[in-house]
Amino acid sequence: MAAATATPQTPAPRPVSAAPERPEPAGPRRLGRLAMVAIGLAVLIGVTAVIHLTQGTAQVSAGDVLRWALGRGDDDASAVVLASRLPRLLAAVVVGAALGAAGAAMQSVSRNVMASPDTLAVNAGAHLALVTGATSGVALPLLGAAGVAFVGGLGAAALVLALSGLGGTGAVRLVLAGSAIALAFQALTSTQIILFAEETRGLFAWGSGSLGQNGLDGVRTLGLVAAVAFVALLALGRKLDLVFLGDDHARMLGVNVRRVRVGAVMLAVLLSAAAVTLAGPIGFVGLAAPALVRLATSAVPGLHKHAVLLPVSAATGMLLLLASDVMLRAAIGAQDALEVPTGVITTIFGALFLIALARRIRVSDAVREPPAAGARGGVGRRRYTVILTTLMVLTVAAMVAGVLLGDTRLLLGDVVNWLSGQAGPIVTGVMDTRLPRVGAAILAGASLALAGAVIQAVSRNPLAEPGIIGVAGGAGLGAIFTITLVPLAGFWAMAGMAGVGAGLAAFLVFALAARGGFASDRLVLIGVAVSAGAQALIVVVITLSDPWNEVKALTWLAGSTYGRSFEHLLPMSLALLAALPLLYSMRHSLDLLAVDDHTPRVLGVDVPRARMVLLACAVVLTGASVAGVGVITFVGLVAPHAARALVGRRHTRVLPVAALLGATLVCAADTLGRTVIAPAQLPAGLVTAIVGAPYFVWLLYRTRTTANSPRRRQGWRARKQALQDAQFP
Repeated sequence: MAAATATPQTPAPRPVSAAPERPEPAGPRRLGRLAMVAIGLAVLIGVTAVIHLTQGTAQVSAGDVLRWALGRGDDDASAVVLASRLPRLLAAVVVGAALGAAGAAMQSVSRNVMASPDTLAVNAGAHLALVTGATSGVALPLLGAAGVAFVGGLGAAALVLALSGLGGTGAVRLVLAGSAIALAFQALTSTQIILFAEETRGLFAWGSGSLGQNGLDGVRTLGLVAAVAFVALLALGRKLDLVFLGDDHARMLGVNVRRVRVGAVMLAVLLSAAAVTLAGPIGFVGLAAPALVRLATSAVPGLHKHAVLLPVSAATGMLLLLASDVMLRAAIGAQDALEVPTGVITTIFGALFLIALARRIRVSDAVREPPAAGARGGVGRRRYTVILTTLMVLTVAAMVAGVLLGDTRLLLGDVVNWLSGQAGPIVTGVMDTRLPRVGAAILAGASLALAGAVIQAVSRNPLAEPGIIGVAGGAGLGAIFTITLVPLAGFWAMAGMAGVGAGLAAFLVFALAARGGFASDRLVLIGVAVSAGAQALIVVVITLSDPWNEVKALTWLAGSTYGRSFEHLLPMSLALLAALPLLYSMRHSLDLLAVDDHTPRVLGVDVPRARMVLLACAVVLTGASVAGVGVITFVGLVAPHAARALVGRRHTRVLPVAALLGATLVCAADTLGRTVIAPAQLPAGLVTAIVGAPYFVWLLYRTRTTANSPRRRQGWRARKQALQDAQFP
């Protein structure tokens, strides 16, 4: 898959060991600029730290802080600063520095400006490991918890790097790979929080990054771990300079590239693990801090060298985290800031930064391989009929199993009696609650599968899915806002707010991606940023309104059919009735848009209009699904791929097959979720995430081999097939 250029439009750093083509600035001038950067950061950090110490429920002025720092403060002010505020300040310093340095190392190793503890799923892996340890009931010492987080983060980073590749293979691919793996890990984490609510009390807010500390013990211990890892990373600085310039160049100078990469990744993960153990997974600091520093390398000679880059990135991380905490407490007050995790503010700022970065990067105009790469070119009419009939039978079987299975098992005779009006009160009660759940699962699965097929074709990105354009996040924010702030609101009010949220998120993504004619890579990156921002705002709403009943919102966010009635099926039914005729009429345009932008223009297709209409259909389908059953992941990714593998690329066949596969998958997931651990239940969205993650890993591996090998002939064959399909449907 073709991808966006991995770095912003800034000059590449010069080799540190070769003679430069142009004379470098004089030594004093170069050192003067570096000194200005260092002094400026030190002053800003110092001023922000003083402001940080003055914020709180007790009145402490800047003069009190300065007198305390000089050893001349009064006892009351000193007690306040030392007991409550200094640990939070030092935690921000340690965590910000660790994440900033870790992000810089990860970006250098992968030669990708989008690499960070977030996009490599390190934070999600560490968080999952710590929550798993909490649910096991085993009490771990602080260093033991850091070791558990290190193992989880290292496994996540290794998986993402192995699947996305190194050497700047593309910003979009790395972000999608890391986001999807993080999504799977978060599903496992949410599953444990829902099933072990008592053991994991408070981990929901902590899961977004909280700087609150109980004393200085944690800061001392994990600060020492982070300091050792940082010094070791600095020792690799010169070798990282050479590796960042290119593998061949580094090998010529005697550098063991593999060993340097492995060492740098392990040290970066150790820094991230220390940060997660101390304050939870704080988002986007590890992305924004080093990226901002790299943007300044053209103006500050010598800043690109890792001996300088790593400390400056660490200092920038400190400043970003301190400033975020200061602004959070200034905006909502010191008391409420104790409940809202600081990580949500860094995530919101990071989302804005990711949007700005996405608008700056260059997007490749090369024709990419269509998203059905590796699938059959097509099957005969008879075989297609057999496949379609088989899937219809499987869908009906999944519906029947969904009706019969659950905490109370029924027989087919019970269903017949219910249909004839002769069933008893128990069977009637079960059927009246279970049948709408099965219907909701079927409709939601079909809607998400169709939306996924459309998005993958229009964006020509085989790893895209409905949530990737931010629609699911926007709909979730609207629904959660209604659930938590207006508990007595009816379903239609919640569905309406979910629709408003989906529409606003879609409008925001499309408007920001309009530059360059809705380039798919830019659209995907902006969608990821909007989705992350929406999730951060969801955490703010939950923690400020009902922090002790987080399971209620988590269950809905995970995609649950619990409590559905026939009324809840109307939005999805109306969306499908509106979208299906439009998608059928534009099926050939979908075939052409999946190839490139040039072929449909030759055949008279208005590409921007067609893309907008199709994406609007995907928005409506996704928003209706979220309003009906909540956020269900991976269905929009898995079902279209499986459909293309079965019947080929033509959307005349892909759309109905994908809809049947999606309906079957969600219905089966819902049945498993309320049967396997009955009477307890797991939301269907968590089950689809757990089941879909292995498929996604395999898909990433397959598309990685496809993306790393030249397939021009296959691309020409795909365009030829699309032309034939358009002329002879």
